[in-house]
Amino acid sequence: MQNLIEGISSLYRQWNGTDAKTIDVLPQSGSERRYFRLHGNVDSVIGAYGANIKENESFIYFSQKFYKKQLAVPEIFAISGDRAFYLQEDFGTVSLLNRLEEGGFTEEVYALFKKSMEELAMLQVKGDEGLDYNRCLTNKEFGKQAILADLLYFKYYFLDALRKPYDKQKLIDDFEALSNYLTHTEYKYFMFRDFQSRNILVKKNRDTNSYVLTVHFIDYQGGMKGAPQYDVASILWQARANLPDEWKYNLLEDYIDAFENILGHSIDRKIFQSQYNGYVLIRLLQVLGAYGFRGLFERKAQFLTSIPLALRNLKDFFANQSIGISVPQFRKVLDLCVSDEIIQHFTPTQATEQTPLVIKINSFSYRNHIPADDSGNGGGFVFDCRGILNPGRIDSMKTQTGRDKEVKDFLEQQTQMPDFLNSIFDIVDITTEEYIRRDFESLIISFGCTGGQHRSVYAADALARHLKNKFKVKIELKHIDQELKNWVNTPSP
Repeated sequence: MQNLIEGISSLYRQWNGTDAKTIDVLPQSGSERRYFRLHGNVDSVIGAYGANIKENESFIYFSQKFYKKQLAVPEIFAISGDRAFYLQEDFGTVSLLNRLEEGGFTEEVYALFKKSMEELAMLQVKGDEGLDYNRCLTNKEFGKQAILADLLYFKYYFLDALRKPYDKQKLIDDFEALSNYLTHTEYKYFMFRDFQSRNILVKKNRDTNSYVLTVHFIDYQGGMKGAPQYDVASILWQARANLPDEWKYNLLEDYIDAFENILGHSIDRKIFQSQYNGYVLIRLLQVLGAYGFRGLFERKAQFLTSIPLALRNLKDFFANQSIGISVPQFRKVLDLCVSDEIIQHFTPTQATEQTPLVIKINSFSYRNHIPADDSGNGGGFVFDCRGILNPGRIDSMKTQTGRDKEVKDFLEQQTQMPDFLNSIFDIVDITTEEYIRRDFESLIISFGCTGGQHRSVYAADALARHLKNKFKVKIELKHIDQELKNWVNTPSP
């Protein structure tokens, strides 16, 4: 990580003529790319590092072409000689998804979604003009092979993981028929490929501290030529956003209005929507495949919790929409996936107001003692964090705790703490679900490290957050050694 910070700092110095005042390491998302926020005297910029040079070059190329056309993308300020680092415009920290979760389904949030649809249509049509699709990261066009790849992604990483019988050859035949149908679309322009509310940023007016009606796009490096309906389907049917049906309908109409306005002529809306429904299905299945890969195979808990949302999204789609083509085996498979049995399988048992269970989570120091279970039942879990690299051995973090940003970044990015915690989540989840179901009253879980300051504090906080989000269970969190010291930490002599 230090090498990356030095690399992005050097590029900033070359561009700005001075060193950045501070550098924030931004949380890593689903990709291997790393992002930094570099602060100057007045403004900040985003620094990016990617080991995949072709991916960097695709993003830079698209950004430079689109920015010249005044489309809703960041300006690229500087690029390192090896193309591994670059600096881009900083649009802030608030995504459209953040605004939705914060504000709910309000007129203000709807206006931001509508603006996003209008800017998307502009990006697709105007961005397509003169674009060299040979600069794409993967395929130049989202054609039959790309559609089949998304369908097979769903098959291998989600459907097959269910271990339910189905006619594999008939399913492949239906995949072939559907991909042929969707390939023959009338309109093909620039396809964002991952157009979702997380990749749309909104900004505040500095003077009024209120959000302005502008949106900005990021993470379109996987873009290619393709059907515009795919991007519309991606955002309107995003599982995490869970937009109401009325919003989905109205925003689709808003998009088509904007699309027609940019084209300068009307389109056959019936055909456009029929093909749109097909791409909704493709997108929903691609997302399920991604959740299956990240959750069922890589065992990342946050993706497992998203599977029930995605399945309900798929079920809702089939209850109200038609894709315009008969694919009987495919439909049987999808009916299986959205059955009550499968949805229930992935839906954790959640606590209610009447659930008696209270989970006590502690951090402690092995220099003292393992916390006792005062419920009278004995038992519980004790996890030893001392196998994880200790940030307390680094001078800058000696007086910090597992709640400080530098410590959290270190544990998340430079240690095996994420894998350690994912394994613990798997174990504790089983017990938690059973305890809720059987009306148990108490469970104690403790994390120990050398001083009860860094690793154990971080792990206890992470588990408390995970259990509360997943099971809605009551949590009593106690950091024993830190609370005894009133969270005042002095370096060892």
